[in-house]
Amino acid sequence: MQNEQKRMIENYVNSYNNFDVEGMIRDLDQDIIFENYKGDTLDLKIEGLDGFIKQAESATSFFKERKQTITSWQFDTDLVRITIDYEGILAVDLPNGMKSGDTLQLKGVSEFTFKGNKISSIKDKS
Repeated sequence: MQNEQKRMIENYVNSYNNFDVEGMIRDLDQDIIFENYKGDTLDLKIEGLDGFIKQAESATSFFKERKQTITSWQFDTDLVRITIDYEGILAVDLPNGMKSGDTLQLKGVSEFTFKGNKISSIKDKS
């Protein structure tokens, strides 16, 4: 099962890096739950594949380039935790003062939960 979970996560991350929303959703459950945390604060929660697609398509316009690099893996039955280095070049000005062309760099953790042979939830923490 670990090999299949790893394949699905690598497909998701590679598709994300290539702005390929169709590829990102290939292995997602219809009832996917996506959560984004900044520190311990829940910043965004999406329930369902339709909402995920809308958010993913919208987010592609924020960056000229973006890349998640997986730096470690932790497998625990139906939960896989990866640590990532993130770098993106902004395509728009952000409310926090960052400007188009600026580089955003983060380190984070993404947790993928599986139900059957699909990803049922994703928690991004930075």
